[in-house]
Amino acid sequence: MPFVQESPRLENQFDADALLKEYLERVVPVDVRRDIEPELRAMGELAAGPLFELIQRTRRDEPELIQFDAWGRRVDEIRVPEAWKQLAAIACRHGLVAIPYERRHGPFSRIHQVALTYLFGPSSSIYTCPLAMSDGAVKTLQAHGNAALIDRAIPQLISRDPARAWTSGQWMTESTGGSDVGLTQTVARHVNGEWRLYGNKWFTSAATSQMTLTLARPEGNGPGGKGLALFYLEVRGPDGQLNGIRIQRLKDKLGTRMLATAELELDGAKAVPVAGLTDGVKAISPMLQITRTWNAMIAVSSMRRGLALAADYAKRRVQFGAPLDKKPLHVETMAGLQTQFESGFLLTLRHVELLGREEAGLATESERMISRLLQPIVKLLTGKQAVAHASEVLEAFGGAGYLEDTGLPVLLRDAQVLPIWEGTTNVLSLDALRAIGNGDALHALLEDLESKVRRVDSSLEGPRAAALTAASEAARWFRDGATRDLGEQEASARAFALTLGRAYSLALVIEHAHWLLEKQRNRRGVAIARRLAAAGLNALPTVSSLDDARAIAFPQRVS
Repeated sequence: MPFVQESPRLENQFDADALLKEYLERVVPVDVRRDIEPELRAMGELAAGPLFELIQRTRRDEPELIQFDAWGRRVDEIRVPEAWKQLAAIACRHGLVAIPYERRHGPFSRIHQVALTYLFGPSSSIYTCPLAMSDGAVKTLQAHGNAALIDRAIPQLISRDPARAWTSGQWMTESTGGSDVGLTQTVARHVNGEWRLYGNKWFTSAATSQMTLTLARPEGNGPGGKGLALFYLEVRGPDGQLNGIRIQRLKDKLGTRMLATAELELDGAKAVPVAGLTDGVKAISPMLQITRTWNAMIAVSSMRRGLALAADYAKRRVQFGAPLDKKPLHVETMAGLQTQFESGFLLTLRHVELLGREEAGLATESERMISRLLQPIVKLLTGKQAVAHASEVLEAFGGAGYLEDTGLPVLLRDAQVLPIWEGTTNVLSLDALRAIGNGDALHALLEDLESKVRRVDSSLEGPRAAALTAASEAARWFRDGATRDLGEQEASARAFALTLGRAYSLALVIEHAHWLLEKQRNRRGVAIARRLAAAGLNALPTVSSLDDARAIAFPQRVS
């Protein structure tokens, strides 16, 4: 008799998502919910059915680089799979970039966009990457007020017509720099009244986009990020030919395989300065505000997809005389996975709330500081969660989780990019310290944390104390920084960011748990809050010695 297991199946991903529906009921006004829920339900059905089947069927399809035609002419054409084109059209028609700029729901427009994309994302083969950068490009162009570029690009970037819509890339990474974009070597030369770019971009995602924002150093400018300028560049000229661009190769990546990521040479690419001829790193910061938010949203949506598949499989897979969902240890494991997902979801959506308020002109100065501080923290925390979560999800399927033809390993391969894209965990930890500045942003975040747990049910007192204690420890670490060696302060930056993020996440879980008790007499949230608190929040070292860390990290260098 052949060995056969039942495959996991997906229900409508909106109807089956208790946390998403609870969150919308708690945060979004009833008239807005009434307007957006039919669209969310339709996307939930599409993501669970036709789109899920599409990505399963086309999981081996990848873009192809055609460098020369049959007659030896260099063409550098990237041919994308048909599935990629279908996903692009669906994203466009649903306005996944357009929604926050149409502002139909005021400060809740971002929540509408993120909820819809959260449902679409896990069935999109990471088409969310060009969407994220397109959203970031719109935000950046608007922030700098370059009227000519706004009129030229934004109508295409937010179009709901697939025949007209553009996407954007973000070309920052070079082999010399990586995260340190101040080392960028691409040169901008002013030739016959036009700016031309010369250099190499080592890692350019969404290389099939129609435009990009990129960094280059105008000739004569000094070193570092201050000497860079932000440029707008269209990939092809009016004749349809590449704009001074040669595509050297497509990257052979661990995951995100359907996404065309290329290594490019710029040889006189025509470009336009976006915001002056200096401070390019600062000028591109609005892009990072958006792309890091998308990164977190992709992380929590991928965790949700893993849970949906594993939970359904647990009903079908019988081991040792009973389905997995009746086995106490498996139930315990799934509870841990759900807990991590819910904390990441609530943290990400809190940041989205604040972003929506800021864009609607309603945010207070305190909320703006909190949003800026949360940006790196939310991204780093959810990125790390997504990788560990995907690994556990695959293990929940046993050997089937390791087989490519089940479509499960892609969850882990695609998750691994999330702690890397838009800044690694260490880069983001240092960015969090910069966002705190003189301490006002930290004070604002701590006040907000305390407000979330000020009045809670007695069953939440333990988690409340844990959140406040961890937040207090993080604040004490920051205050004591003046007496700490700079190297040791930097060495503990990751632990500080993780501790602060976990404490704030727990406060948001407590807030949601209290609402569940009052509204539905549902104690699930209390159980999640207690589980998070018991797992421990404080990652700060009790003994900090950089010399000890060096000795441990590089034992081969010790004589």
